[in-house]
Amino acid sequence: MDYVAIFSQVLIFFLLMDPIGNIPVFISVLKGLPPKRLKFIIFRELTFALAFIVGFYFIGEWLMKFLGVADYTLRISGGIILFLIAIKMIFNDSEEKKEKKLSSEPFIVPLAVPLVAGPAILSAVMIGGQASKSHAVTLSAILIAWVISTLILLTSSWIQRALGEKGIHALERLMGLVLILLSVQMFLDGIKYFSTTCSA
Repeated sequence: MDYVAIFSQVLIFFLLMDPIGNIPVFISVLKGLPPKRLKFIIFRELTFALAFIVGFYFIGEWLMKFLGVADYTLRISGGIILFLIAIKMIFNDSEEKKEKKLSSEPFIVPLAVPLVAGPAILSAVMIGGQASKSHAVTLSAILIAWVISTLILLTSSWIQRALGEKGIHALERLMGLVLILLSVQMFLDGIKYFSTTCSA
């Protein structure tokens, strides 16, 4: 198994699931719930998100073939999408993540979808599958990133107390910088693959 490819995809998927940036939202939406109930809901919502991501991984691959979208198109467009997401992470306005309180317990929306299983991660798993050509690599990367994200969100209250709001925003900006590097590399890989295909 290609462990370098797994690590690269884990990093991208983890950054796009954005558990650090989602901590304030999860805490505000689930505020007032008993600790055991809160952890149960977080685990349930993350499980829904995992099922949605894995399901879309298989459907998305078929959809791209059905639409006739080339590998280089997917990589170039994916690089652009990831770049825009990274810019938003770096220059994110904290006002967007002010407290929100739902009248009832969340179910799938908004925690599972779109906060964890959003458009960016869905695009990324399709690109990852196209690039690696191995279901085992991409699915392993999805699972590892999901486990790390789940552990972070299950301990979100403790992390918020330890880091504070400024610390969480600083971490999210750092993650955004890393994602910019990965998105630019993905874009350049797409351009290179396009040039190779056209010259062949």
